[in-house]
Amino acid sequence: MIQITFLTNDNKVVSAPPNSNLLRVSLREKGGIPFKCGGGLCGTCRCRIESGREHTDDVKAKERKHLTEADIADGYRMACQTFVHGDISVSWQSSRTAPAVAEEERQA
Repeated sequence: MIQITFLTNDNKVVSAPPNSNLLRVSLREKGGIPFKCGGGLCGTCRCRIESGREHTDDVKAKERKHLTEADIADGYRMACQTFVHGDISVSWQSSRTAPAVAEEERQA
């Protein structure tokens, strides 16, 4: 088994079989990575592999539609397209709710 640490979700650590899809593990274990389509079309599941990049598979063509070369070099991946074969730590930008954004805009 491998370990995946969901840093943005209070450092939640889960176990998964090698070669697991990162988004599927997140869904099954309530890891918290945001998503919409699950198929590489929308870009919602953009995340950053903070440690263990060498334990992920190659970047796919679908990911390159949402990520620049600089993003990829910085460890960004699309969780729905990423398969993990060793321990990793992953983070992502938390989505803010519409009411919170609207309130911030009113206060600006």
